[in-house]
Amino acid sequence: MIGSFMTSSKPKPGNPLVGVLINIAIPVVILTVLSKEKYLGPVRGMIAALLFPIIYGTHTLIRERRVDFIAALGIVSVLLTGIFSILQLPPEWIACKEASVPLLIGLAIVISLKTPCPLIRKILMSRSLFDVDLLHARLHEKGNEQVFEKQLTGLTWGFASSLFLSAGLNYGLAKAVLRSPPGTEAFAAEVGRMTGLSYIVVTLPCMTVMILVLVALVRTLTGLTGLKLDDMLAEELREKAAPKGPSSME
Repeated sequence: MIGSFMTSSKPKPGNPLVGVLINIAIPVVILTVLSKEKYLGPVRGMIAALLFPIIYGTHTLIRERRVDFIAALGIVSVLLTGIFSILQLPPEWIACKEASVPLLIGLAIVISLKTPCPLIRKILMSRSLFDVDLLHARLHEKGNEQVFEKQLTGLTWGFASSLFLSAGLNYGLAKAVLRSPPGTEAFAAEVGRMTGLSYIVVTLPCMTVMILVLVALVRTLTGLTGLKLDDMLAEELREKAAPKGPSSME
């Protein structure tokens, strides 16, 4: 299994439904059902629940053949949740941790604007989404490179705002849900409830903001380059979006 994806020239992206199952659904079931004393117990249940997203996240990093800053922080976040819970630290620590991860990512994105390699370029201007070389060539041809840089700065703050929103929502959710002493069945169940609710309370609002930023980016690029959306997409996405000929129906 490992050899197959390490030798592949272009590893396929993971199925998002599998990610939701492993990172949310399975840990929630373990924490809310199997963490009772008659099954795994709160400590072993917490460890079992955290192993799934940790192993999946590590596998994803290996498959992509690169260290992704956000994915790495996600793994660190999960590890910290387990450590805080096993050490039975006060719930306030987990609440602060839940807020600190997206807050640090947002600050890193904003601060990187002052560096030669802004992180927003790797996130929004990804070669898996766009034909980056074509876009740069068109921007240069039309003399809109500086205009795009200014627009990208505004989009950076829009993208970072979704992470700052996530930090606030994560903190509020953790404070509202985590009320029992760590190391107990009730606390393990509350962590499971927080994990499940975070998908609705945190992920959906933040994803909405990110989608709006991406739509604004596409409008900016179409306006400054004169290209249509289909023309600026990465080659793999263009091939998937292209209508299939009659021969494919046979």
